Amino acid sequence: MSLFRNIKLKIKLARKTLSIIACCTLVPFVANSNETLLASLSQFNENITAKLHFADTGIPWGMAWLPNGDLLITLRDGELKRLQKGQSIADTISDLPEIAVGSQGGLLDIAVHPDYANNGWIYFSYAKEDNKGNKSTAIMRAKLNDKMLTDQEDIYVAQAYDRKGVHFGSRLVFDNQGYLYFSIGDRGQRDVNPQDITRDAGKVYRLHDDGRIPDDNPFVNNDKAKKAIYSYGHRNPQGMVKHPITGDIWTHEHGPRGGDEVNLIGKGKNYGWPIISYGINYSGTEITDLTQKKGMEQPLWYWDPSIAPSGMAFVTSNKYPHWQGNILVGSLKFGQIVMVTLAENKAVKAEVVKDELTRVRNIKQGPDGYVYVAVDGQGIYKLIPKL
Repeated sequence: MSLFRNIKLKIKLARKTLSIIACCTLVPFVANSNETLLASLSQFNENITAKLHFADTGIPWGMAWLPNGDLLITLRDGELKRLQKGQSIADTISDLPEIAVGSQGGLLDIAVHPDYANNGWIYFSYAKEDNKGNKSTAIMRAKLNDKMLTDQEDIYVAQAYDRKGVHFGSRLVFDNQGYLYFSIGDRGQRDVNPQDITRDAGKVYRLHDDGRIPDDNPFVNNDKAKKAIYSYGHRNPQGMVKHPITGDIWTHEHGPRGGDEVNLIGKGKNYGWPIISYGINYSGTEITDLTQKKGMEQPLWYWDPSIAPSGMAFVTSNKYPHWQGNILVGSLKFGQIVMVTLAENKAVKAEVVKDELTRVRNIKQGPDGYVYVAVDGQGIYKLIPKL
């Protein structure tokens, strides 16, 4: 590495440090900000027991509950499971579409329609291969008929650019108006896809529940744009959740080496990848010397070094009084659950509240108020607090 490049990297690291300090000093701490509260949180965290709820040696990617309490589980190897309420052995759902399983691709996230009791629709994302072997992320809706998947309909299939098996995204969430949001990663083409609204990938999308494009999507009047796009400039968002009070959509995404982000998604906004970033290449070389630029959004929080975030949940349950109102994020890299403390819609700090879980793939708060954690190669754990 040249001396000049080395100096530039050191300057960039210094800028990151100053940015973190500025973020934390400008935003007031309103929770867990004194020694008594910190000691209380520490004791609460130590008394959390992770009880195995569903055992599986695969990669449990998505979780969604039906109104009757049954849990639907997607496994990245292409399996869909239904764990009936009160049971420990799950049924396997048959007749899934053809799924491109391999590398980071496979059967990904799952969501239940807000009006499932009346329409029976479930939604999931998966890696799809075209007749040339090129892969993309697809969004399907379907219905459950006993142990079969029926009425299958792809409501969005992203354009497939190549055979790479990386950065498919993809999380799903409905907002308070019934719109479906989903994320698709940049598919490993960072210099082409994320900043180009005429191309899929590196985006957050918004659709009606049947796949129609909302009339007020930000790029509907651009003849060349992918009209389902809601925001762009993303790398690989694998966390997405609706704020329980405001209804806003929050995401987190993988940075490269450093620069994992938490973002509040806004209509038509550009989140900067790869023009701005707090990360560097895995080789240690620089991606960009910019961490901010006019017209591009700053993250609410970022991690450096990277934690490899996956899964995301707002805690509203009174079973976790020390976590209420904050976000839980899973760490694939460190096998941890990280809590991002919020104050007035700002992220003010991040701390580990549970570790030694190996690769945390997803986190959801269930309808019973308990937090469920999906862990690669093990299954799903239920976090039980000692109150």
